[in-house]
Amino acid sequence: MAEITIGVKGRAEKIVDQTNTAKTMGSGSLDVFATPALVAMMEEAAVSALTLSEEQSSVGVSLDIKHTAATPLGMKVWANAELVEVDRRRLVFKLEAYDDKELIGSGTHERFIIDVEKFMIKTQAKSGERE
Repeated sequence: MAEITIGVKGRAEKIVDQTNTAKTMGSGSLDVFATPALVAMMEEAAVSALTLSEEQSSVGVSLDIKHTAATPLGMKVWANAELVEVDRRRLVFKLEAYDDKELIGSGTHERFIIDVEKFMIKTQAKSGERE
């Protein structure tokens, strides 16, 4: 397994546009940055903090976040993730998200490092398919 160090950081950023609004994503009726888009951006930030071998990946297993401020169309948003706990294959990240004006969300995210081949074999077995 790759060496994972507490304190590594990742970042993801977006511009709020019609593809990531609450109205478009079905999580509300307004043209503001959607909570599902915030969640995806936070996960992307956590993933970007990791350097894993080709045989490995990570999967998200839990999120505990608060989306505390709305962001309008055209504004930049970004998420920062910091690895704060490692327990073998279990990783815990501290998350914060901002727009150009303020903190818009925060929380924690848990991921597990997986062996890609084993994971995909198990997943494909659900449908009876094999690679």
